[in-house]
Amino acid sequence: MLKLFPTRRSNCETPSRRDFMVEVGSISALGLALPHLLQAEAQAAEGFARGDVNCIFIWTRGGTSHHDTLDPKPNAGAEVRGDFGVIDTALPGIQFTDQMPNFARELNRYTVMRNLNPKNGSHSTADAIMMSGRKFNPAITYPCYGSVVSKELGPKTALPPFIQLGTNVDQRFNGGLAGYLGLQHNAFVVPGDPSSDNFTVRDVSLPNGLTADRMSRRRQALQTIDTLQRELDQRPDALQAIDAYYENAFSMITSAATKTAFDLSQEDQETRDAYGKHNLGQSCLLARRLIEAGTRFVTVSSGGWDTHRDNFNGLKKLLPPLDQAWPALLADLEDRGLLANTFVFWLTDFGRTPIINSAAGRDHWSTASIACFAGAGVRGGQVLGQTDETGAKPVGREYYPEDIAATVYSKLGIPLDTHHTATDGRPIRLCIGEPVPELMS
Repeated sequence: MLKLFPTRRSNCETPSRRDFMVEVGSISALGLALPHLLQAEAQAAEGFARGDVNCIFIWTRGGTSHHDTLDPKPNAGAEVRGDFGVIDTALPGIQFTDQMPNFARELNRYTVMRNLNPKNGSHSTADAIMMSGRKFNPAITYPCYGSVVSKELGPKTALPPFIQLGTNVDQRFNGGLAGYLGLQHNAFVVPGDPSSDNFTVRDVSLPNGLTADRMSRRRQALQTIDTLQRELDQRPDALQAIDAYYENAFSMITSAATKTAFDLSQEDQETRDAYGKHNLGQSCLLARRLIEAGTRFVTVSSGGWDTHRDNFNGLKKLLPPLDQAWPALLADLEDRGLLANTFVFWLTDFGRTPIINSAAGRDHWSTASIACFAGAGVRGGQVLGQTDETGAKPVGREYYPEDIAATVYSKLGIPLDTHHTATDGRPIRLCIGEPVPELMS
């Protein structure tokens, strides 16, 4: 991976401008481009709308079983019902599996969608479809929610407007990316486990041995080189995206507020324990801190949910962190006065098969799944729709990924008829769905 600040140079003020720009483009723990966070002043000058609603999106990669969580079928045969029992929830007549006690108790804080038809049953294309609300198209990459927020609303502070926690987004078919909006609107990806004692986030503070004064001199040197070479240096589009806003990279690296936002040690132990000392719980807590600090859209990604084999033992390990983290996040946001202007939602790839397979697992299922929504005016204590007696498909009205997209954008104040221009010059409408009326205040 390219280093932003090499450990030794004969003269630290004389690297080429191109070398510096390529290095800035690699600021992230994965070596991914960071240009999307380098544009605050330019976007403000261009008159971007400034929405008041932020968003936390929880993504459980692999396809979380709807049967074994929030849409159980206790009256079906054992081959459908599975190993888990059911428990009552805060809403009379509604039951979840016995693996979701906190979800059941806190149902009045959020809405469950049981009539979601994900219209897909394949990994990777699921990430593309569910994170954009558009049908997968190999010829064009539709931008994910966070990238659209980055494009349309821009940053509020030195922090990136779009941050992804964890690397559990399958990008083989370009899911979770900015697509035709450009590299500058990709997520700032934070890998690692926030529950680990040695968790750190690279590139949000000055490297050891580099003082603010030296950093300032490097910036001045870069500005001088930039002036001399701007008319001479022809760069590819990807580098131009980085180059156009490099000034604000310094704002993020030198900002005390940026470093503080990622510092979970500033939370009291009671709060950390409420979320759970596990990856998903501490990621949700970090998401709340980032929203407080000025990030507009945070994706929390969780992996391991593809339970083709030993589904029930696997879920006994996977579900408790989710069952703890989701209600804790909603309660914490509400206590801090943030839930009213933070839209929180949970999605997964697709559902799982009604019939348990020979390996005690459930396979991919394309016509039924679940989703949860809270905050930003969403009324709690609702269960939308239902599936048939085996959980194979919705009965009556059903909603689709494009309707979730319409709801997300409506909540965030982004017009659904917004058009962007693809790289070949074609105008593309942002959204083709309709907002879910039960989720709109």
